[in-house]
Amino acid sequence: MLLTMTTTRNPATDLGFLLHKHPEKAQSFTLSAGTAHVFYPEASDERCAVALLVELDPVELVRGGGTSLTQYVNDRPYAGGSYLAVALRAVFTTALSGRCANRPELVDEPFPLEIRVPSLTARGGAEVVHKLFEPLGWHVEAKAISLDPEFPHWGDSRYVDLRLTGTQRVVDALRHLYVLLPALDGDKHYWIGQDEADKLLRAGEGWLAEHPERDLITNRYLERRRPIVSYALARLAEADDVPAEAEARVTELPDRPEPLAVQRQGSVLAALRAAGARRVLDLGCGGGALLRVLQKEPSFTEIVGVDVSASALDIAEKRLKDKTRITLKQSALTYADPSLAGYDAAVLMEVIEHVDEERLPALEHAVFGVAAPRTVLVTTPNAEYNRHFEFLEEGRFRHADHRFEWTREQFRSWADGVAARQGYDVRHLPVGQESQESGPPTQMAVFTSRKEAVA
Repeated sequence: MLLTMTTTRNPATDLGFLLHKHPEKAQSFTLSAGTAHVFYPEASDERCAVALLVELDPVELVRGGGTSLTQYVNDRPYAGGSYLAVALRAVFTTALSGRCANRPELVDEPFPLEIRVPSLTARGGAEVVHKLFEPLGWHVEAKAISLDPEFPHWGDSRYVDLRLTGTQRVVDALRHLYVLLPALDGDKHYWIGQDEADKLLRAGEGWLAEHPERDLITNRYLERRRPIVSYALARLAEADDVPAEAEARVTELPDRPEPLAVQRQGSVLAALRAAGARRVLDLGCGGGALLRVLQKEPSFTEIVGVDVSASALDIAEKRLKDKTRITLKQSALTYADPSLAGYDAAVLMEVIEHVDEERLPALEHAVFGVAAPRTVLVTTPNAEYNRHFEFLEEGRFRHADHRFEWTREQFRSWADGVAARQGYDVRHLPVGQESQESGPPTQMAVFTSRKEAVA
């Protein structure tokens, strides 16, 4: 199995810093059934290419006890799939985590990249490869490999020669490969449990929840193990991605068994309508899940989506069908931006828990002090409700990027303090099916400016 990653960003050898592999040194790593080799066929300021070559021993494959891969003759040593993904993780562990101690500024820099996997397992053929990689911003060339060139009437095999080109952060490129290679393979060589779902969620953070083929990827990556797939999809739904065709419930107390993300969006939409908002800010809009709901509401004359992540905004732009009333803006919510002042309402839907608690005063100043809309809606998870999520371990947050999750009392204390300091009134509303002991899964605070009320 072979995978190469090439960049022409100058100096191109900076790729070595991000991968934590020196261009002048070849290295080998022991795997459970073979060896992974890393080396650089090219390394100059103009062009740098790193190669990952994986050698598997068929005898070791059998000894490993794989459930469906116990034949001595199989495609595992030759076609990229789940073993190649395991090799990526073993060799580029630090790069996959997004850490670069020597050159930390490189982590968030997009690099022009070309990735080649000359023999890739792709169940469903080239069409599925396009469906999985193109929404992430890759240009895809997937050439089907024939079963036998001497007998063209036999048709194509399930393998493709893959070439990806695009401008991406290196950490994102590695995470895309780590998830999508085994998803295309659809046949893993080890037991699938909840820990594997957690790996998927960590590697897919920031992009999988917004991917149009999220369900397909999750099912294939987890080999359609229903309880584990359900757990992963529930966690992804918490990231507020729902199908674009799903309609939000226009009620502050939804009573139908709908996904929590849909209920949350419906509660926000109802509160915005009740406030008479026309010009709306979606602060921390991510990939545009709420924006897709807001754009269907004709009473909103102007909608601005704000997020610190450029890649999330790119996804939002691609998924929004009608952009005539929507503007996307890259900005951090902890920095005051006077251009956001004067709007009727601002929504922070599942946002504050992604901010370090010591940075919340800065967010408060930027949103309530500088932007100062008439109405502010804030939703956040209710930590007391976490016990009702079957596969969520005690003490774990619902999302890997959450910095905290508050109880109802903690959220009320914060919201009441903000209202008192910034001249707002606040009321609290439940979102989702309430538990008598634990309350609702999501809690919402509706802030209304006293100045506007007096006027």
